[in-house]
Amino acid sequence: MAAAARRTGEATPRLRAELGAIGRCAEHSVGLAGGGHRGALWTLGLLVSAAALDPCARGAEVTRTAKRIAAHTDRGAPRRPSRGSTMSATYGAAGARGEARAGFPHVRRALTALAGARSAGASEAEARLDALLTVMSTLQDTELLHTAGPVGLRHVQAGARGVLEAGGTATEAGRTALSALDADLHARAWSPRGSAGLLAGALFLDSLPVTTSGRPGRPGPTGSR
Repeated sequence: MAAAARRTGEATPRLRAELGAIGRCAEHSVGLAGGGHRGALWTLGLLVSAAALDPCARGAEVTRTAKRIAAHTDRGAPRRPSRGSTMSATYGAAGARGEARAGFPHVRRALTALAGARSAGASEAEARLDALLTVMSTLQDTELLHTAGPVGLRHVQAGARGVLEAGGTATEAGRTALSALDADLHARAWSPRGSAGLLAGALFLDSLPVTTSGRPGRPGPTGSR
């Protein structure tokens, strides 16, 4: 996908069509390997391509470029509706496509949560969990809408907010709340997979190396996260 973006050089319908074709091949391969999530492929594919189009961009700049790519229609996409698009149409959720066309607001929220948790002294694992919970607390996750319905989605959102309001995973109260939420989700066989895909996108953007001058390059002495 990055190579396709470099060849095309700009966010055009042609690039959007090529990314769609690559993504469908990837979905097929991942399916043969035993699983995967098309929302994560969509998110990472657009962000990787956007970063390749503008190697100097970081954070919100990359999501804005991804938004321009996603604005084009993929004329090669199958006409049959996906599970996510069906849930979006049924419940009015933005879904993966809506997230991209809005410039990935939940990816940006996750980046903010990562930075905030790190600044407060959280470990890297705790910061990433808090970022995931931040996304879960507000995202209209179409995977959860499919498996749990709107009432189940609100239940999960409330559980995620409860962990954060308890102080986050860096605190004893937050860890206790997270353990209870995790056990509850396992018991119900509910998975916030849409939130996980957006966290993956945030972690990709967070990993892009930045020099001390703020420009891309080799990581400094502390490395990139």
